[in-house]
Amino acid sequence: MSEQTTVNQLSFEQAMAELEQVVTRLERGEVALEEMIDLSRRGMELRKRCESKLREAEEKVAQITTDAEGNPTGSTPVEGL
Repeated sequence: MSEQTTVNQLSFEQAMAELEQVVTRLERGEVALEEMIDLSRRGMELRKRCESKLREAEEKVAQITTDAEGNPTGSTPVEGL
C-alpha cells in the first residue's frame, strides 16, 4: 500500500496487511531512526483503523435479530453506520 494512501481509505484487510508489513520492518531493526518514527506513526494510524473497523463489525453483528429458535431473521439498523 502506498504511503500516500490515507488510512481511512483502507479496508480492514488492507490496513491489517500493511500493519503487518510495518511491524515486520520495525522488528528487523534495519531502518534509520527517522524512518522508524514514520513507520511507528503509520502503524499507530493503521492500528486505530483496524480497531475502528472491528468495532463497526461487532456492532453490526450485535444488531442481528433472531427468532425464538435462534435463527437469523434480519437486522436492526445501527445508528451512524
